[in-house]
Amino acid sequence: MKKKIILAAAILLLVSGCGEVPKLSNGDDAVVTFKNGDMISANDLYNEIKSDYALSAIVNLIDKNILEQEYKDDLEDAKEYASSTIDAMLEQYEDEATLLQAIQYYTGYATIEAYQDSLYLSYLQNLAVEDYAKTQVTEKQIKDYYKDEVYGDVSVNHILITPDVKENASDSDKKEAETAAKEKAEDLIKKLKEAEKNNEDISKVFAKLAKENSKDDATKNKNGSLGFVNYGTLSSEYNELLDAAYKLNDKEFSTEVIKTSLGYHVIYRVEIKEKASLEDKKEEIIETLSKELLAKDATISINALKELRKEYGVEITDSEIQKQYALYIQNALSRAQNTEE
Repeated sequence: MKKKIILAAAILLLVSGCGEVPKLSNGDDAVVTFKNGDMISANDLYNEIKSDYALSAIVNLIDKNILEQEYKDDLEDAKEYASSTIDAMLEQYEDEATLLQAIQYYTGYATIEAYQDSLYLSYLQNLAVEDYAKTQVTEKQIKDYYKDEVYGDVSVNHILITPDVKENASDSDKKEAETAAKEKAEDLIKKLKEAEKNNEDISKVFAKLAKENSKDDATKNKNGSLGFVNYGTLSSEYNELLDAAYKLNDKEFSTEVIKTSLGYHVIYRVEIKEKASLEDKKEEIIETLSKELLAKDATISINALKELRKEYGVEITDSEIQKQYALYIQNALSRAQNTEE
């Protein structure tokens, strides 16, 4: 479709080029003249190309018109995105000529400027799609997510045991080190259970074990404390640890070793705070759910722009191109649905 846009643009340039354009007797502009006086009119050309090339160009012109009104405050960002993308590509290629060759080969655009314009329009289209996705998130989805996925900050202490793997270790040596690390973590849990049975202060016992055994130098001398944390506070490497922490009660330690990419953990949950209100978390939840929707619903980008064009009262008055547009939307939705399946 992009190659068709280029050809259509080139034809439009020929039609509207500089200088006085000859006219036919009926007033139409002539695009081509013959020495015998015959002419090919702009109208003849339009009728010839509209079945193959006009729809792509028209859809882009429609979207540009709408989106530049809808996102007036974002136009400079869109231009900057397009410009910086081209600059980054120029750094990757030797020179503009090599870049142009790559653009023509991979995208079909005839010039760097044409490709940059497409990046500009794509940026604005993405804004529209993201905003539309947010409108598709229901109140029930928001409430369910808040109930099941939003937690208060939790204070967690941990002891990290890492496998002692030597450089150039064999697979069997690595497996042996992993087993030893896990067994050491399990032994720490046994000690905590024994201390609990003896009615010892578990927080103090845990602090002592952390200082003596933890491989996390940043926390071992602070009772193993990670502080108050939540999903997103730490790197995703700690998500399994947080999963386990939220299943514990305050003043409880884990009775199973927790495995993460960092190693083996034993944790102690100190306390949990009340989670933020639904009102305070609503925008964040909508953002999260809309991103999930975009990832799983391939039709949403098509529907987003279709609905925006409808909202702006777009009417394609040429009946043939209108039929092409309806078929284009139908086929695009069908392809997207097949992709999902």
